[in-house]
Amino acid sequence: MIGIRVAWVEGADREVALPSYETAQAAGADVRANFRNRGAVELEPGARALVPCGFRMEIPEGYEVQVRPRSGLALKHGITLPNAPGTIDADYRGELGVIVMNAGTEAFVVRHGERIAQLVVAPVVQGAFEVVETLGETARGAGGFGSTGVE
Repeated sequence: MIGIRVAWVEGADREVALPSYETAQAAGADVRANFRNRGAVELEPGARALVPCGFRMEIPEGYEVQVRPRSGLALKHGITLPNAPGTIDADYRGELGVIVMNAGTEAFVVRHGERIAQLVVAPVVQGAFEVVETLGETARGAGGFGSTGVE
């Protein structure tokens, strides 16, 4: 298990749970909305909002935290994260905010303390990009979307 240090931001409701794994083998830790005014935000269909979570993190070097949608919200209400998976880099120290989007057909209210996303800790491998004159050949070559014949 990788240790992720967290600190409350000023004005956050400390009664709202910090990220937590809801089952013993869960890959994602649920994260909750933490509005300073203990309020809510209503998202009309197609709308999006940055939802504060009330804490900051210290992620160890060599890791990232990915922010992913919760499947139940996506299925039942069309609530998703437009930049999923979002990445929180190890050198970021600001408050966690989740961009939530309503891809559903009805308005949805994000309430204070509600589980809005999940966090997955993942190792990071950086690539060394090198400019070359030619690239190795493959059977697929430069074929783009749909070029593998798989529908």
